[in-house]
Amino acid sequence: MYAVIGAGPMGLATARNLSKQGLPFVGYELNNDVGGLWDIDNPHSTMYETAHLISSKRMTEFREFPMDDRVATYPHHAELKQYFQDYARHFDLYRHYQFGTRVVSVVPEGEGWRVTVEKDGNQSGRYFDGVLIASGTLHTPNRPTLPGQFEGELLHACDYRDPVLFKDKRVLIVGCGNSACDMAVDAVHQAKSVDLSVRRGYYFLPKFIGGRPSDTIGGKLKLPRRLKQWLDARLIRMIIGRPGDYGLPDPDYRLYEAHPVVNSLVLHHLGHGDITPRSDIADMRGRTVTFTDGARGEYDLILLATGYQLDYPFIDRALLNWRGDAPSLYLNLFHPHYDNLFMMGMIEAAGLGWEGRNEQAELVALYLKRRAEGHPAARELARLKRERAGQRLDGGYHYLKLSRMAYYVHKDSYRAELAKQRQALQ
Repeated sequence: MYAVIGAGPMGLATARNLSKQGLPFVGYELNNDVGGLWDIDNPHSTMYETAHLISSKRMTEFREFPMDDRVATYPHHAELKQYFQDYARHFDLYRHYQFGTRVVSVVPEGEGWRVTVEKDGNQSGRYFDGVLIASGTLHTPNRPTLPGQFEGELLHACDYRDPVLFKDKRVLIVGCGNSACDMAVDAVHQAKSVDLSVRRGYYFLPKFIGGRPSDTIGGKLKLPRRLKQWLDARLIRMIIGRPGDYGLPDPDYRLYEAHPVVNSLVLHHLGHGDITPRSDIADMRGRTVTFTDGARGEYDLILLATGYQLDYPFIDRALLNWRGDAPSLYLNLFHPHYDNLFMMGMIEAAGLGWEGRNEQAELVALYLKRRAEGHPAARELARLKRERAGQRLDGGYHYLKLSRMAYYVHKDSYRAELAKQRQALQ
């Protein structure tokens, strides 16, 4: 019997693949329904009312369960919540889950694991042959220490739900990732003023090019890495220009060496003066913020869109082979020492989608099945994962040394390795 922790997209894919292989499991989910962070009614979700996918539906969906043609190209979170509920019903996954159940601890016991859970205030423990952790990566906010003391309202993006928060306020948003830019655009229609504090350069991509989702263009012709970076950067520059044209810092790295921002609306509002670009924060006194370029601004609300930290509070980091900002694993998935502990979905990659994560789950389920059968391919994979823990499948890209990039991979290189290992086990 195996334990699956989480019923978001990764947890559901894990449950689906264990079911396909006939492997028994119990799923634990803190919320009372499936969907993970895409269920805004989940009290632990970091979703906000205006959120949509930043990748198109056809590049994101599960292959064996396509989204309805009536769903928008970039679906709203409510459509995605429905999608995951339909997925769970279609594949009969609900019956495997215990909802409203918090995993308190996961500790080794004999050849397996003791999982302690809490439901309705009562704790209970159970022994499992293996544990598959699919609890997500966007739960624990990264709250940097800011210089000085701010006397206005200071929130993290995880606290944001509705644009009404910005009503008639002087707003400073710190950060320039996808969520930060979404929130800045939301604030334009509510706030007295909107400023965006940006510390480094970002690449910005439009959601549509020539009426087509931008992530569906190209890819059929495989170009050398440097040529692709140069050509794609030139194309984007022709369409929307440089970030410096809008008052933002230009990136000092090549395209695809950090996660891009898929949002051209923020540039539209920067170009119209609806959003004012600011540099990094140097000091705060009262409601006055001083920036590193010497400029100052007065604010009622500072919203920290500064991302999230990997956090699995129910298991000791030492058990995850944690190194630096993330566990050091083979394929971001296989523990080098434990043959029955898996980190499902601890991965970021442009264009990987949920199908790429489904391929993860398929590989793990196959491995568990073949391992139980004593198959030589499973023994070989066990050897590989010990040797290759921490190996970066980066495709030769020099990813920025940021905490969120610690588990970032190159989609094509990663999926090719998954396919190779799946084929060996089949």
